[in-house]
Amino acid sequence: MANRQIGLTETVLRDAGQSLIATRLPYDKMEPILETMDKVGYYSVECWGGATFDVCLRYLNEDPWERLRKLREKMPNTKLQMLMRGQNILGYKHYPDDVVRRFVRASVRNGIDIIRIFDAMNDLTNIKVAVDETLKCGAMASGTISYTTSPVHTLEAYVKMAKELEAMGVSTICIKDMAGIMLPQDAYSLVASIKDAVDLPVILHTHCTTGMAFMTYLKAVEAGVDVVDTAISPFSGGTSQPASETMAEALKGLGYEVNVDLPLMYEMADYFKGVRGEFIADGTLNPISLTTDTQGLVHQVPGGMLSNLLSQLKMMNAEDKFEEALKEVPRVRKDMGYPPLVTPTSQIVGTQAVSNVLAGERYKNVGAEIKGYCRGEYGATPAPIDPEVMKKVLGDEQPIQGRYADTLPADAYEKAAAELGDTARCEEDVLSYIAFPQVAESFFKARKEAEERCVSYSITKVEE
Repeated sequence: MANRQIGLTETVLRDAGQSLIATRLPYDKMEPILETMDKVGYYSVECWGGATFDVCLRYLNEDPWERLRKLREKMPNTKLQMLMRGQNILGYKHYPDDVVRRFVRASVRNGIDIIRIFDAMNDLTNIKVAVDETLKCGAMASGTISYTTSPVHTLEAYVKMAKELEAMGVSTICIKDMAGIMLPQDAYSLVASIKDAVDLPVILHTHCTTGMAFMTYLKAVEAGVDVVDTAISPFSGGTSQPASETMAEALKGLGYEVNVDLPLMYEMADYFKGVRGEFIADGTLNPISLTTDTQGLVHQVPGGMLSNLLSQLKMMNAEDKFEEALKEVPRVRKDMGYPPLVTPTSQIVGTQAVSNVLAGERYKNVGAEIKGYCRGEYGATPAPIDPEVMKKVLGDEQPIQGRYADTLPADAYEKAAAELGDTARCEEDVLSYIAFPQVAESFFKARKEAEERCVSYSITKVEE
């Protein structure tokens, strides 16, 4: 135990903010503390990917690629990490292989060192292209297991997956517990079994949602985990990660080597207390996000999915149906072959659960996403889909055989570039447009208008 080194991945710039303040942290609120953060000694800083890309364009009027370049400039000594949804990249559907490869290349070129790559179904055919390209670019590919519990998600199944990831050539293996449902003993057994089976560093990611996280991390460390994800204390707890300073102090006290500068961490914490205060004042940070909800151990719904369910019901004036919808989620998940509830499967299952409850009849109304899911557009399901539900959703239509990405047109990038014409100034603009077409178009329009205003203002000043 003593002297074994444990690394910390800091999540305040991505997952902590995504979990607590809907990813609304703009670059100018991070910038003053980045140089301090760069000196702390983190294993990595997760700062990009996930929902950051969409939110930068849609709500913050920021170019996500420009943000990444600025982060790289301010943190030259720290490995920058992003989260990528395999064949989904950062969107909510599958993209052709060429687009996936271009996106990986552009991410590394703009400053990313580590890409944590997962698939919502744990279908490894959906991450192999992203892993391959990441390694070709000289970056680290962290092959990820989306953790959940079900009759088919056994210890043996997870160990088999870890071996397959190792054979794929990944640099590290990450266990991603997005709903915070991993119990301490399960963490110990899983980490120990994976460490026995493969010769790679193992990383654990969890959330404090159900109150398990600190205990889970300690047992995982005992079992041999190499890195854990933490968030600086003002943005820790609740639906976020355990506090970075707390974990560092606890692990050091137990005799582990944690090479972080604690005084600099406390400086970071003081800074982010001010930032948190602003988000509490404007109502973005809902105090409910900071509480413990042990019901998550029953329904397995991640924090972001809970807020989605609630907002869908609000729009329909049916908030009183929340508990009913929550109970319907595990039933739909079982029908769908027990997918882990993480983007995009969490949205697909959650939306269908709401639809079933509001219609008063199960699968009376089915949306395009659930049809695509049953068709095989998101990959192979962990267990077979219930045949009766399949019939109800697809009728006589046959599901796709093989890998869905292989059926997609190979010229998607060229097509998008042609559609954008002069609006796109670089490959990154085209990739933003492919991921979020309408949102990117609005952003490009606003960018052009802002530049024209600047030019017009500077001409006026000269004439004066």
